Amino acid sequence: MSKTKSKGGQSTPATVALTQVKAEFTLHPYDHDPNAQAYGEEAADALGLPYERIFKTLVAETEAGLAVAVVPVAGKLDLKAFAAALKGKRAAMADAAKVERVTGYVVGGISPLGQRKRLPTVVDESALGFETIYFSAGRRGLQIETAPDNLIRLAQAVTAPIAKL
Repeated sequence: MSKTKSKGGQSTPATVALTQVKAEFTLHPYDHDPNAQAYGEEAADALGLPYERIFKTLVAETEAGLAVAVVPVAGKLDLKAFAAALKGKRAAMADAAKVERVTGYVVGGISPLGQRKRLPTVVDESALGFETIYFSAGRRGLQIETAPDNLIRLAQAVTAPIAKL
């Protein structure tokens, strides 16, 4: 994996955040199908990667407000476990329009990095089992590959078992 400077229209707030701290990452563009509904699966299929290695960024409402969950495309978010990881009791998926407003990203291209407002973030502990993981670079058709520690450090995230695989 090489340190990638974002150029040629590939720069996003997420890539800028990684570049600013000199984190190593690689960008993986792919052709996004505008009719796709399952964005993470589309990315995995386009890049020829197992669903366990690509992580999707989900935003949920908790008692304390919005929070970010980063889980493998292969699984679903366990809302109860997610709430518990944030020392809460309940969580529910947030309204898409609200999520886009708060994060500055569009659904299907939400990155856990470089959001307009830093939200509490929980990364599923399965990410730690890989040398590198993939997640949205902040736009549909563009994935970041980096060490899970880079994501956890930059997002000031905690890890917990929040995915149902």
